[in-house]
Amino acid sequence: MDSTRIDKFLWAIRVYKTRTEATDACKGGRITVNGADVKASREVKAGDVISVRKGAVHYSYKVLAPIDKRQGAKEVEKYAQNLTPQSELDKLKAPVETFFLKRDRGAGRPTKKDRRQMEQLYSSFEEELSLSDE
Repeated sequence: MDSTRIDKFLWAIRVYKTRTEATDACKGGRITVNGADVKASREVKAGDVISVRKGAVHYSYKVLAPIDKRQGAKEVEKYAQNLTPQSELDKLKAPVETFFLKRDRGAGRPTKKDRRQMEQLYSSFEEELSLSDE
């Protein structure tokens, strides 16, 4: 086999659970091959570098051999080499900062003063997040 469709290949090497998800990712512009956006019908061949954006993480794979049948997790290494840098993989382990405001049961709706305090808290938290991202 010389080449295979990009959506079939991404499904076969277990990047996406279904071909539909892989096709939707191509349509959404989250997949590039050798730096160019692709359609789901794009053929990939050995040596192509595929970039996949899933959430905040950008994965990179080098095609070693095109395949269109779904492979077991241990067999994937024969068909694709994972080139994803460690800095991208570290994004998966980043702590998710969330907080909840607790109101006592039966306390009723927040007053105008309560809402102002909640907005100040939210905005100060958002400012901290935007400063830490830079």
